[in-house]
Amino acid sequence: MLRTTRNFHHTSRLLRGQNLTEKIVQSYAVNLPKGKIVHSGDYVSIQPAHCMSHDNSWPVALKFMQIGATRVKNNRQIVNTLDHDIQNMSEKNQTKYRNIENFAKKHGVDFYPAGRGIGHQIMVEEGYAFPLNMTVASDSHSNTYGGLGSLGTPVVRTDAAAIWATGQTWWQIPPVAKVELKGELPSTIAGKDIIVALCGVFNKDQVLNHAIEFTGDSLEKLPIDYRLTIANMTTEWGALSGLFPVDKTLINWYHDRLKKIGPSHPRINEKTIKDLEIKAQTFKADEDAKYAKKLVIDLSTLTHYASGPNSVKISNTVKDLAKQNIKIDKAYLVSCTNARLSDLDAAADIICPTGDINRINKVADHVEFYIAAASSEVEKDARELGIWDKLLKAGCRPLPSGCGPCIGLGAGLLEAGEVGISATNRNFKGRMGSKDALAYLGSPAVVTASAILGRIGSPAEVLGVEEPPFNGVKAEVYEEPIEHAATEGAASFETAAVEILEGFPRHIEGELVFCDADNVNTDGIYPGKYTYQDDVSKETMAKVCMENYDAEFQNKVKAGDIVVSGFNFGTGSSREQAATAMLAKGIPLVISGSFSNIFSRNSINNALLTLEIPALIEILRAKYKDAPKELTRRTGLFIKWDVSNAEVIISENSLDGPVILRQKVGELGTNLQEIIVKGGLEEWVKAQL
Repeated sequence: MLRTTRNFHHTSRLLRGQNLTEKIVQSYAVNLPKGKIVHSGDYVSIQPAHCMSHDNSWPVALKFMQIGATRVKNNRQIVNTLDHDIQNMSEKNQTKYRNIENFAKKHGVDFYPAGRGIGHQIMVEEGYAFPLNMTVASDSHSNTYGGLGSLGTPVVRTDAAAIWATGQTWWQIPPVAKVELKGELPSTIAGKDIIVALCGVFNKDQVLNHAIEFTGDSLEKLPIDYRLTIANMTTEWGALSGLFPVDKTLINWYHDRLKKIGPSHPRINEKTIKDLEIKAQTFKADEDAKYAKKLVIDLSTLTHYASGPNSVKISNTVKDLAKQNIKIDKAYLVSCTNARLSDLDAAADIICPTGDINRINKVADHVEFYIAAASSEVEKDARELGIWDKLLKAGCRPLPSGCGPCIGLGAGLLEAGEVGISATNRNFKGRMGSKDALAYLGSPAVVTASAILGRIGSPAEVLGVEEPPFNGVKAEVYEEPIEHAATEGAASFETAAVEILEGFPRHIEGELVFCDADNVNTDGIYPGKYTYQDDVSKETMAKVCMENYDAEFQNKVKAGDIVVSGFNFGTGSSREQAATAMLAKGIPLVISGSFSNIFSRNSINNALLTLEIPALIEILRAKYKDAPKELTRRTGLFIKWDVSNAEVIISENSLDGPVILRQKVGELGTNLQEIIVKGGLEEWVKAQL
């Protein structure tokens, strides 16, 4: 099985060019040492162009005030939107919404009320997410912005509060995967089909916690709405960003946008577009840029796809699913993934293929088909073009512009025993309603056709045309890093030592304790029953640490040990106690093959250090493959992390014993050291204030 690994463990760090992700981060990094060129693995302080938060703006505001902040550092950087629970008219929810609006007004923050649209769509329409900038949001689908060539990535609430208060937070630059979309997409196939196919074909965590850069010989033929859909669902694919290049198609999209919004927009105007055209000519990945891997898929071999039930990693052709006669009860054309004008138009083309509104393909009697535009602007355009009327006449049920059923809120949720198909991004069990329902994902055209047929089926069935031929998807993986030799006469290695701040250890040492499992979740690390108890003592946190993973953990692990686990450690909920429980136990460092992004962020934000060393996991698994199974095992191996030289040494029996692994790791710069020394991000923010 292919593994996704962070390839930071090379014996020497060749001077090399930067990929596009690294270049954008370089532009938005602050307080870098003079001459520092950033690469994957490096920890940097970032000052993003914009930071959006939605219904969670009030929890962010509470954290902002809790840490002692009284004013927003840069109110032009912050955007507040209301989109998730807009159908909820309870006094509690409306009070929260008023609190958010009042906070925004007090601090001069740009605010978009309920009904204006989904936050990510607003960020696109209003030019906050703009090509070659870095824009973050306290929402996992910030990846969407990559469809415009903006480096969009999610942050947690503590990060958002830090940005509000200081203008910045931290980021570790992920390994970057190049995804080549080669060949030309068949005319009836959409962007949703591409990303569902990618999630299904490459479903072994190949891009987990990677940044993605899309390339290809026919990208210019991919509409921007397709790119936004693909970038949006790189989140479900496991990536931290999904970046498309700036090309003629994108530039033309902005010129068209300018015609619609007029010449006086603060972010999308003649000057910003002209500046972009000039910048894009040179601001590209270097020829000698390094990528962790390369994935290739031939778009010309694709057909209509649907994922599910209840998993984005299960992908089937719609033609195969149609043969199974899967009856549906509900259909959904909503969300930040597929509710833009072109998506609604694609649905209308299936409903009214002749253009005559008196000749409509009706939604099946037993099916409820819910629609919601991604924004009020999209709905207005759809109404003016007659698209909305066609959808309503077919029997679609309109909802306000917002997240709604995609997040399991409001009207039209799946009930126990029901089957739904949706143009949203997640079909996890229970997300769109009952945990006893089944959910599939498909393109707007597939969802609409299925709603009309009353079962999962293809647009070709409704339109009475032949399905395009399909002979299987052609896809390839180049798992090894793509290396480039240093240019002749150039210096071969980077040798500058990392500066160490006063109070931060130059070396971190300890014995390794191996918890041999992948996907150790936050419930395993810190039991859920304690999560919402605010009076749990440090001693109790230490006692229950890893309790649900292994009851013997308490007896085998002592303060000062270094915990090592498998891949995707810390998956699950966003509870910060998963990190603080480790600290309570006296564990200064956790090592894994890879971490859940949320756990990784929560760790640094609470002053717990982490390292990804996939090679160590493979060594340990080989060492104990024939030994009796132990969930928690003392290994007799020791680690010395030389922070100054960004190097780890693993030795047997003692710190001075035989060395079994020596390798480079990402540089832990003074920016991150300062956060750790202060005791976490909140304490660092307090110090800045």
